[in-house]
Amino acid sequence: MRQEQGSLGEQQTAALLARLPAGWTVFHDLAVPGRRFNLDHVLIPPSGAGVVVLDSKKWRRSWQGRPCVTTLVRGRVHCGPQNRHDQIIKFAGYVSGTAAALGVPAGMLMPVIVVHGSPVAGGRLDVAVPEWERTVHVLAADGLVDVLAGMPGGRGPVQPAAVALADRVRRTLPQYGSAA
Repeated sequence: MRQEQGSLGEQQTAALLARLPAGWTVFHDLAVPGRRFNLDHVLIPPSGAGVVVLDSKKWRRSWQGRPCVTTLVRGRVHCGPQNRHDQIIKFAGYVSGTAAALGVPAGMLMPVIVVHGSPVAGGRLDVAVPEWERTVHVLAADGLVDVLAGMPGGRGPVQPAAVALADRVRRTLPQYGSAA
């Protein structure tokens, strides 16, 4: 059931990403060689200023008859009463491993978790992860496209840096399931 929900979240995110402005390069379901995890979505903005690594989550809308809002409790991500912060830390590790595989500084990658189902308090949570040098952004699904398109370099003509990054991703990160 959990895997089916995850797959549904990934499909919903893919449909949202199809609405990004022209110039974005979007990859789905990639592997990191030598690692056991997959990357749900990898995106490169038209500016080529960095790489967005996006993880899709399908969390509960309600818990025992009460709304299940995704929020920060003492700096930790919760979906209603459930502590989900370990998922944030694990994802930060995935992003760090992805930076190493790509041979780029970790600071070039923007880790984003998009949540389907559970509303995200304020539409966005910026979560500090001590093991990671950057913030992990937790976004409500309905604001994903606007946040990405509104980031610096999120609109405009495709720059050579974007083409080079997309080519690096294609050469380095195979489709999940096709990696040895």
